[in-house]
Amino acid sequence: MSFHTTSTSSSVVHSQQSSSYTYLLQESQQNPRWLNSTSLLKPSFIVTPKTQNEIQGVILCAKKHGLQVRVMSGGHDYEGLSFLCKNPFIILDLIEYRSSNIDIENETAWIQSGATIGEVYYNIAKKSNILGFPAGLCPSVGVGGHFSGGGIGTMMRKYGLAADNIIDASFVDANGRILNRKTMGEDVFWAIRGGGGSSFGVTSAWKVKLVRVPSLVTVFTIHKRLDQEGVKLVHNWQYIASKLPEGLFIRVLIQQIDGVDSQGNVKQAEVLFNSLFLGLKTDLISVMNTNFPELALKTEDCTEMSWIKSVLYLTGYQKGEPLEVLLDRKTQYKSNFKAKSDFVVEPMPESVFQGISERFLHQKLVFMIMDPLGGKMDEIDEYEIPFPHRKGNIYNIQYIVKWDSNEGSKEHLYWIQNLYKYMEAYVSNSPRAAYISYRDLDLGINQQGNYSSYRQAIMTWGSKYFKGNFQRLAKAKHQIDPNNFFTNEQSIPPLCC
Repeated sequence: MSFHTTSTSSSVVHSQQSSSYTYLLQESQQNPRWLNSTSLLKPSFIVTPKTQNEIQGVILCAKKHGLQVRVMSGGHDYEGLSFLCKNPFIILDLIEYRSSNIDIENETAWIQSGATIGEVYYNIAKKSNILGFPAGLCPSVGVGGHFSGGGIGTMMRKYGLAADNIIDASFVDANGRILNRKTMGEDVFWAIRGGGGSSFGVTSAWKVKLVRVPSLVTVFTIHKRLDQEGVKLVHNWQYIASKLPEGLFIRVLIQQIDGVDSQGNVKQAEVLFNSLFLGLKTDLISVMNTNFPELALKTEDCTEMSWIKSVLYLTGYQKGEPLEVLLDRKTQYKSNFKAKSDFVVEPMPESVFQGISERFLHQKLVFMIMDPLGGKMDEIDEYEIPFPHRKGNIYNIQYIVKWDSNEGSKEHLYWIQNLYKYMEAYVSNSPRAAYISYRDLDLGINQQGNYSSYRQAIMTWGSKYFKGNFQRLAKAKHQIDPNNFFTNEQSIPPLCC
């Protein structure tokens, strides 16, 4: 293969025979359960472009040689679709295309898709202590996948999703054209902000508007057992979390970590109330006493810090660690996992959480993360961008089960599927909604050999991720990629007219 590039080909193209190929393939995959997959092919080449012209060249070369292209920015695709394929393919790995240009005067930034969220936060904080960006918690997640899926984060109740704050983009289509918001057109620009990162082309960079943050914010984490008291607190949280002032984000994390104590007794699941408040602790205590007195939050439970320090806190870093830990592209705790998601439209009865507690006893490492919506999320129309889960949803859920590499996966996959089935009666329905960035192939996949089946896609996974926005996404796909060059098991199919 040859590329029209100003760099030497050895620094850009990594063949299966090279040591760099193995390193890139192993280090970039954040879910190791896909490393030894025998049912899918490994890439013919991994390409690490450093310029937009090289991205253009990769696409044209792959197209010429009949190879599919899988694009990777951080390697966090839950189902491995950015680095596995059933047909001959290459990986376009954006690890070397990762700069962030912060414009403090205009409060904007141009961010290349290979950057991680942690790198973006770090670069903003190095230039300003009053500006931030409303993206996710995990610093090693790549911007390309996160932004294109919507981008849930701790400031979404105040400022919306990451994708709600994108104002321009640089994009390379299947014909190698380099486009911006104006030249790609509003339909395609709408589609790439939440419609998933693998369907339309390669969004190489994003222009975002930064947001104001206080010089000091407040954080807290309250630990409880998921016993009768803990169940009641979680039950009550459901009624207030989406109605709190928009600057207050309280998520609930139910977890079972190493479910057996030193005496061999099964430990009860734990529940954490983990919070970011865009203000001082005195104001937070007042808000909590009025809205959620049952939690009995005290001043000594709260810590004031800069917004960038709160990023480290909420990620789980220890106090005193330097900001530079945000530049580490490796996931803190890499392990095999399977995840699923839900959206909740009305509070669940206490008995549901009792049932969850009982089910968690059967796993060593399992999490249920509940992020409150409301606030700004209620104000943005469900058709504004492809992410449709707006007013009427009170929180979303992510279920995650993890296991060691020396364990088989079958038992754990069966367990999480049963948990998902148990929750069916208590979450959204018609459709049962899901979040595209927590990709789940159990919802359905495009038919083998017929990746353009719109009807099949909308009836399985399409409406769950995108609800009434799926048809517009399919039309945007036809507009920018009518021959379906960018495709995978859950890519948007093109729909004419």
